[in-house]
Amino acid sequence: MKFFKHLATVIKHRRAVRKLCFKCGLYRQGLTHDLSKYSRAEFRPGVKYYQGFRSPHARERELYGYSSAWLHHKGRNKHHFEYWTDFADGSKVYVEMPAKYLAEMICDRVGATKVYLKDKYTDGAPLDYFLNKTDRVGMNPKTAEMTEYYLTMLKEKGEKFTFKELKKYVKENKAVRK
Repeated sequence: MKFFKHLATVIKHRRAVRKLCFKCGLYRQGLTHDLSKYSRAEFRPGVKYYQGFRSPHARERELYGYSSAWLHHKGRNKHHFEYWTDFADGSKVYVEMPAKYLAEMICDRVGATKVYLKDKYTDGAPLDYFLNKTDRVGMNPKTAEMTEYYLTMLKEKGEKFTFKELKKYVKENKAVRK
């Protein structure tokens, strides 16, 4: 039963994110978002640690101190700020996320919040999660600032306005190489 519930959650999440990505003009990213969740390395732990009200990664972390599925996921998906961490001369380097991946990250956060909170979702919920539950250690300061900016905009001005603005942001920053 957990197999089908986890599968349904992944499908709902991808559908929610796809809709939001399309609003930002990110058609390819919307179609390919989180395909790695179907890989053996991510899907099996997803089923095993499925709870329905939060990511299975959280439960796996509680049990083992880390999540093997998360390590696999963040290393293959550029919409996670952790992907943009590098090491140079013995120091960590937190690279600013390119606009199209920052926008997908916001779509991902909003989509996940909608799926897990269901009818309790509000446009302020993704911001609350970001401010209170996101471990921003390792997040580039500009990436953190822009994420908070757009999630605050979502809370204050709603989804339609925010994703129209995100689309402009992506378009204006398209020429930036990354």
